[in-house]
Amino acid sequence: MKRLTINIKELFDKYHHAWVFLYGFIYMPWFSWLEKHVTSNYFVIHSVFDDYIPFIEIFIIPYLLWFVYVSGTVLYFFFTDKQGFYRICTLLITGMTLFLIICTIFPNGLNLRPSTFARDNIFVDLVRFIYRADTSTNVLPSLHVYNSIGCYIAIRNSQKLRQYKWVQNGSLVLTVSIVLSTMFLKQHSVVDVIAAIVMIYFIYQFVYIPEQVKAPALAQPTI
Repeated sequence: MKRLTINIKELFDKYHHAWVFLYGFIYMPWFSWLEKHVTSNYFVIHSVFDDYIPFIEIFIIPYLLWFVYVSGTVLYFFFTDKQGFYRICTLLITGMTLFLIICTIFPNGLNLRPSTFARDNIFVDLVRFIYRADTSTNVLPSLHVYNSIGCYIAIRNSQKLRQYKWVQNGSLVLTVSIVLSTMFLKQHSVVDVIAAIVMIYFIYQFVYIPEQVKAPALAQPTI
């Protein structure tokens, strides 16, 4: 029993930063409330560029990989780099909270999704599933875009991952693919994408730049 108590204490001391995950109890109820209540009388996000972007269903692959990419990146830092974990969580949580505030104050949505599909294949079936599971409201700014870029920034700034160029290059390719997927699947407008990029640019200045100023010899440009 004493041995078990010691092991639990060691585990708690090693992973006490897990308290950050409690943010989920704030984000999920708030987002669920928005999904249920923002169903009408919302501002429709649209730009002229959206009309020239085709629907390409194969982009459902990187779109779905977003879930693995973000969770995998956060868990990597959780287990290997506590300070890196705090930085990426600060970046992501700040953006996600601003997203919730924006959608609460400024209800928004899209009218871009196709009503019919020119092809019928497994990728279209997956898109249909996403359309059923995810409403076309609460889209500004795009969290798919924001969190993907956030993960890339964290990986680029990681001392441990800096030596693995294939990881950094793969992260960049996946990030770009996810950003494109949001528009090719008609899940987001160009406006949502630009808003997410602008937002993460400014938040990045407060989360990562100060660390680079403290240790310029160890820092590298991130984007």
